[in-house]
Amino acid sequence: MSTLKDRLSDGLYGAGWATVKKLPEPVAAGLGRRIADFAWKKRGKSVLRLEANLARVVPDATPERLAELSKAGMRSYMRYWMESFRLPTWSTEQVERGVDIKDVHHLQDGLAAGRGVILALPHLANWDLAGVWVTRCLGVPFTTVAERLKPETLYDRFVAYRESLGMEVLPHTGGSAFGTLARRLRAGGLICLVADRDLSASGTEVTFFGATARMPAGPAILAQQTGALLLPVTLWYDETAVMRGRIHAPVDVPESGTRAEKTSVMTQALADAFAGGIADHPEDWHMLQRLWLSDLEERPDTGAVAGTPGVETAGAATDGVGTAGAERGGERGE
Repeated sequence: MSTLKDRLSDGLYGAGWATVKKLPEPVAAGLGRRIADFAWKKRGKSVLRLEANLARVVPDATPERLAELSKAGMRSYMRYWMESFRLPTWSTEQVERGVDIKDVHHLQDGLAAGRGVILALPHLANWDLAGVWVTRCLGVPFTTVAERLKPETLYDRFVAYRESLGMEVLPHTGGSAFGTLARRLRAGGLICLVADRDLSASGTEVTFFGATARMPAGPAILAQQTGALLLPVTLWYDETAVMRGRIHAPVDVPESGTRAEKTSVMTQALADAFAGGIADHPEDWHMLQRLWLSDLEERPDTGAVAGTPGVETAGAATDGVGTAGAERGGERGE
């Protein structure tokens, strides 16, 4: 059964990349909405988990409001997939028209000063599209980390896909990614990490929408060790075809405290920036998995297994770097 499910997942993703990218834009968008609505109506575990997560983000929401948000959330999630399947065919001009990022000067000033820069993002809107905008429209290459997915052929698809978009992709296994990221930063380079979810026991605990969650410590530790600028980023969709975003002010390294204390303060600052963006645009937060510790205690998630597009996987192919890996020169993803 496991092998059959792996083959099915790989086949579905392969069909998406092969077929959806050939569809006219309106047809692809309409297909995405239909798939999202179908998944939402089934009320499967991912939709229910999304609603449970949104209930923490919007605690005063009625059941009807949560249902509206989860439906919009599934549509946003499938927009991510439809765009991602089609990104290899987008021209630079199309990418430029489709993205509007505010306060880019934080990134540009850091790179111009010769400092490495870490962009840390939550699972909001389309982080792949944001990455393509950085490489093509700003002309800045960057490095990211990919979590190993099952089956291996699917992981290979994700790596090849992101590399085709101009990203350097490092596997989170093998113990070398943290050192490579540090070298890129010390050379004045850019790295991008999706950093709002870390289920390892060594993740840094933060207060997130009033409850305790774990987030990767890697962005904060890398900033401390390399002197790189740590910049939170939030993204969202509006009613147009354009994805919006903002690069927030740098998260500074505290002047005093142990490394663990500094890491805690910095990771909490990231969590606060993420929370602000998510609260403003909850329907664009693609968190279809358990996040808060009290939810994990009920039934811990297991390893990273890709699911059917639009149903199970919350974009698990790029991740932050966790504390355990930083301690031993490796890293830990979601």
